[in-house]
Amino acid sequence: MATLALRAVRKSFGDTAVVHGIDLDVADGEFVVLIGPSGCGKSTILRMVAGLEDVTSGQILIDAAVVNEREPGQRDVAMVFQDYALYPHMSVADNMGFSLRYRGVRRDEIRRRVAEASSVLDIAHLLERRPRELSGGQRQRVAMGRAIVRDPKLFLFDEPLSNLDAKLRGQMRVEIKRLQQSLATTAIYVTHDQVEAMTLADRLVVMNAGNAEQIGTPLELYERPATMFVAGFIGSPAMNFLPATTAENSVVLADGTRLPLPAGAAPGRAVTLGVRPEHLTPDGAAGAFAVKVELAELLGADTIVHGRLGDGTLLLARLPGSAHASLGDTLRLAADPASLHLFDRETGKRL
Repeated sequence: MATLALRAVRKSFGDTAVVHGIDLDVADGEFVVLIGPSGCGKSTILRMVAGLEDVTSGQILIDAAVVNEREPGQRDVAMVFQDYALYPHMSVADNMGFSLRYRGVRRDEIRRRVAEASSVLDIAHLLERRPRELSGGQRQRVAMGRAIVRDPKLFLFDEPLSNLDAKLRGQMRVEIKRLQQSLATTAIYVTHDQVEAMTLADRLVVMNAGNAEQIGTPLELYERPATMFVAGFIGSPAMNFLPATTAENSVVLADGTRLPLPAGAAPGRAVTLGVRPEHLTPDGAAGAFAVKVELAELLGADTIVHGRLGDGTLLLARLPGSAHASLGDTLRLAADPASLHLFDRETGKRL
C-alpha cells in the first residue's frame, strides 16, 4: 500500500498543454477515480504516474518520495490497460507470472502467487488456456491477476471495462471494488463512464480540458457540484439547465414560471437554474413546470420523459415506471426547492 501525491503537475506535447497544474493527494488504501470526457488529460495523468510519460513540470510522489526520474519498473506500480495487453502465445498462468519471472522471482514463489491470485479472481480453472480461448471478462480478470501477483504499492486502471458489454461491465465493477477492498490497495482508476465512477470511487476527480474541475466524494459532487460542467457530467440522465433571472423572492424562468429563491441568492442576476430529472415529480395541476411531452422512454422501473416548457426549452424528467405520458400530453411537474441549483450564467460557477 502507498500514498500518492501530485504537486502542480503539468504536461505538454510540444506547444500543446494537456494537463494544467494538477494537485492531488491520495491516501493509503483509497480508491480515486479520474473522470471526464475524451481528451481531458485523465489517461495522461495515469501514464505520468506510471512513468510511461515524462512530467513537463511539477512532482509526483509515492510514499512521500519524488519519482519523476524513476523508470516505470522502479516505481512499484501495476497498470491494467483497456486492451488487456496479454501475450497470445502464453497460457494464462504464464501471462500472470511473466513480470515475476522477468524480475527473477523463484518458480515456486511464482506458482504460489499465481495460484492465490487466480483463486481470488475465480480463474484457477483457466490457467492452462490461451487468451484466444477466453471471453472478454475472463481476459480482464487475467490482466488484473497479472497486476495482483506483483503485490504493487499502487494499482492503476486505464478504462479497463470499456471493451465489455453493459451486463459484464456491471459484474466487473463489483469484482474490482470487492478486490480493491479485500487487498486494501491504493488505486487510481480512469473512466469516462460516470456510473462506473460513482459506484467505484471513494473520491472523484472531475477533469475538464486538463484541469481538475472538482475533487470530492461522489455524493458531494452529486449534491453540490461546483460548476455547470460537473453538474452536467455527474448524474444520469444529465441535469437540466434552464435560463433564468433572480427576483426579490423568486427565480423566474424564460417562460415566466416562478420558483422559490434559494437561500443566499441575490436578486437581479442572470443565472442558469439546474434541476436533476430524478428530482422532478408529477404534481397534478400544482406543479411549477408545465411540460409538453415529446417522447416517453419506458424503462420498466423508470419512465424518462422528454418534453418542452412554454418557451421551447427542453426538460427531462425521470418518473416512476407507472407514470403515464404520451406524445402531446402536458404534465405538471414539481421540484423540492432544496434540490434546485443556481449557477452564474457567464462563469458557470455555483452560486
